[in-house]
Amino acid sequence: MPKNKSRQDQPLRDRLRLPAGERIDLSSYDAAATPGGPKDKAAGLTATAALGPGLADLQERLYAASTAGDRRRLLLVLQGMDTSGKGGTVKHVIGLFNPSGCRIHAFKAPTPEELAHPFLWRVTKALPLAGEIGIFDRSHYEDVLIARVRSLVPRAELEERYAEIQAFEKQLTEDGVTLVKVFLHLSYEEQRDRLLERLDNPEKHWKFNPGDIEERALWPAYQEAYEIALERCSTEAAPWYLVPADRKWYRNWAISTLLGEHLAELDPQYPKGDFDVAECRRRLLAQ
Repeated sequence: MPKNKSRQDQPLRDRLRLPAGERIDLSSYDAAATPGGPKDKAAGLTATAALGPGLADLQERLYAASTAGDRRRLLLVLQGMDTSGKGGTVKHVIGLFNPSGCRIHAFKAPTPEELAHPFLWRVTKALPLAGEIGIFDRSHYEDVLIARVRSLVPRAELEERYAEIQAFEKQLTEDGVTLVKVFLHLSYEEQRDRLLERLDNPEKHWKFNPGDIEERALWPAYQEAYEIALERCSTEAAPWYLVPADRKWYRNWAISTLLGEHLAELDPQYPKGDFDVAECRRRLLAQ
């Protein structure tokens, strides 16, 4: 970092990016931190809302550019423990965009048909088209996370999957996909509070599954699985970003900011018309 540039002036993506190829220890990251963020919740909500017009403009330009053959698109990958806010991110952050230009896919347990294919098959089918913003609520990483914790595949096959994911993501970036992979870092204590909130509110019982308690008991194993996946699959072309998720307002601001930074870097442009503007205007006025 240049000596005359403070850390506070860094783009958020530089502050939240996990190092490529280095050992990751999730316990060393504060899930309640607000790196680079507004001073408090009120300021955060205001700042997030203020990002909306700029994000919408960049999205429109991205889509418009695709009508002239620009193949670029963006894919937001959301991963995190239960209650970390994947669904909340889709609601509050993607709500800033035009939904007609978004392709949202929530990956559930694989169907029998999906299990009959290689694990990346169903992911490939859900990718955004040129000009679109894609959002994955969970993703291909489930196949090295829950598969590892629950020993769903032989360990040798699991090891091969990390390399397959790296190759797959490299191919995506070469084909014009900007990958924004976000790990929502939630604390053990905050997850308990959020699960209790669901239990204590009858209107949120639909969001609670008794199996969540069993999964919570496997917290250490999941943390290890995430550490390995983040370490193996954070590359220069497709890095992972760790977003502290205990504070929902910060999570929403941070992800909105990350998307804005990536879209601004793409700097999509409106295509020029392939017709005579003056002549078309003359014809319309003559009617």
